[in-house]
Amino acid sequence: MDDLIEIRWHGRGGQGAKTASLLLADAAFNTGKYIQGFPEYGPERMGAPITAYNRISSEPITIHSNIYEPDYVVVVDDTLLETVDVTAGLKEDGAIVINTTKSGDYLKNVLKGYKGNIYTIDARKISEEALGRYFPNTPMLAAIVKVSGIMSDEALLEDMKGSFQHKFAKKPEVIEGNMKALELALKEVKKV
Repeated sequence: MDDLIEIRWHGRGGQGAKTASLLLADAAFNTGKYIQGFPEYGPERMGAPITAYNRISSEPITIHSNIYEPDYVVVVDDTLLETVDVTAGLKEDGAIVINTTKSGDYLKNVLKGYKGNIYTIDARKISEEALGRYFPNTPMLAAIVKVSGIMSDEALLEDMKGSFQHKFAKKPEVIEGNMKALELALKEVKKV
């Protein structure tokens, strides 16, 4: 499985990290990939740290365990940077994508010398602009797709439009905001 991509998500309960990992799995599946998307829970409560995972490949995936050496890490809540070793096992030829407005110097320091690529996005600003409320998972989903190249921007947007139309069938007013959040995030993720 030379093209296997492994992603670990770090967030807090209620921020949508698990949902974003499952949406990514669905979107990758719809582009013909083999996928896994699954969460790992500690204490199941709002605000508690959670971890979620994705495996994506063009070949069947035979591994069924947590991900210990991810290619990519997504940090949905930057307060976790000081309490969780988010770069544990992260490959140096991979990347970390962080929802933050903190400086590159701060990030390099708190990431304990991680030498791989660091990308940031202000998911709060994007979600509040597009949705009127703070839902970081939609911008973070677009950011990891942009950084990893799992699929094209167009394929993500097309798939998510269908997914949102299904998921929000009884609340169609939120579809446009979620699509706008994806589009903004694809443009605003940046390398530190």
